Amino acid sequence: MSELAVRTTPIPGLLVLDLPVHGDARGWFKENWQREKMLAAGLPDVGPVQNNISYNQAVGVTRGIHAEPWDKYISVASGRVFGAWVDLREGPSFGTAFWHEITPGVAVFVPRGVGNAFQTLEAPAAYTYLVNDHWSAAAQAEYTFLHLADETAAIPWPIPLDQAELSAKDQQHPRLAEVVPVPPRRTLVLGGNGQLGRALTSLWEERAEVDVVTRAELDLADPESIEVFDFSPYGTIVNAAAHTAVDAAETEQGRREAWAVNVSGVGRLVEAARAHRATLVHVSSDYVFDGAVELHHEHEPPSPLGVYGQTKAAGEQLVRTLGDHYLVRTSWVIGDGRNFVATMADLAARGIDPSVVEDQIGRLTFTADLAAAIDHLLTARPEPGTYHVTNEGEPLSWADIAAEVYRLTGHDPVRVRPVTTAEYYAGTTGIAPRPAHSTLCLAKLRATGFTPRDQLDALAEHLGEQSVDRERREAPAQTP
Repeated sequence: MSELAVRTTPIPGLLVLDLPVHGDARGWFKENWQREKMLAAGLPDVGPVQNNISYNQAVGVTRGIHAEPWDKYISVASGRVFGAWVDLREGPSFGTAFWHEITPGVAVFVPRGVGNAFQTLEAPAAYTYLVNDHWSAAAQAEYTFLHLADETAAIPWPIPLDQAELSAKDQQHPRLAEVVPVPPRRTLVLGGNGQLGRALTSLWEERAEVDVVTRAELDLADPESIEVFDFSPYGTIVNAAAHTAVDAAETEQGRREAWAVNVSGVGRLVEAARAHRATLVHVSSDYVFDGAVELHHEHEPPSPLGVYGQTKAAGEQLVRTLGDHYLVRTSWVIGDGRNFVATMADLAARGIDPSVVEDQIGRLTFTADLAAAIDHLLTARPEPGTYHVTNEGEPLSWADIAAEVYRLTGHDPVRVRPVTTAEYYAGTTGIAPRPAHSTLCLAKLRATGFTPRDQLDALAEHLGEQSVDRERREAPAQTP
């Protein structure tokens, strides 16, 4: 009896499993699918929703080569088959072939887009497979096929194909040179009009498989909008959409809107990702913390002070119910559009000397760095979970940052008057409480191989780019 083991193959993602088989004179028993043990051994979470059995009466029955739009977990309950696989996915491994005999003590995990075939060696053979999507005629239309006798794959069929039993359809499949490779699953970005959405659009502008949608196309606050949206093409969903009106969330109407988007909408998005086996990247906030400690770690329990923070914390809990997720917490986001830095630069240019809060401490997060970190997580694929993403550098107050904006734009930083939060909001009602300390620990992110820019370096670069853009907009039109 062998030990449970998962072995790699020349085809990326195609795995062979050695299954322990317990037997005596009466027969045998095996755990054909045991999620906990197999995940621990290195098998992806198949998440089966359908179990199919192909019963093959005679030796020589040969079926394939079919690449399907789902993952498969293959084994035999009786008999013995020769399995063959060809990578039909777009990429450098396209056309790579592998073959292996499947007995009761062997199982094979076949990822989406890898062509699958088998030939019965010992009959009757009960060939069984779990799949993680339901078969339908529409799904079958997405199959990609390869001829069993393709010369490039050069599969050494134990029983020559001219002596085997094949279906008429399988004999008509194309050779490899005529096969259109299976494209990768697409990436969906929600919140395309926001600062992060625009940064992701810019970063991924050369990627044909990325779709960016706005609230007009997919509204998290609208259950019907999510229900009718077709998530089936997507293997990755990046949620850059949120209700971020922190003070408005303290009002009766704002509270309802914040919960509708940041909790109910996120919950529906989680279920859509679960149903379509998609990785979900969800962006959260430092507002899930009360700011009582100077440095917040990923494992710190949430302690939100206001409604916005409460909705973000609740949304985080829903995201964590999905195994394949990256929960990205960030703070003090600055990008293309209305934000604190843009406001300070405008005040400086207009000759206004602002009062700015000095007792809220944190780090800026520039959307270019936030987008790059998300791209890194999706490329490097570290362990799913929560990651803090901000820019690097010494934590600063809002007043410190305002003074630096004034300095970098050629104005006297002394014009910025530091005040306490209490002084700034004195006599004002309807203001959401802010965490005093918003600095997020970046050690876990660094351990994945990604280190963001220093926030002051990024600030200088950002203001330089904004200045160039402004000069371009204000330059007189050139005439020939």
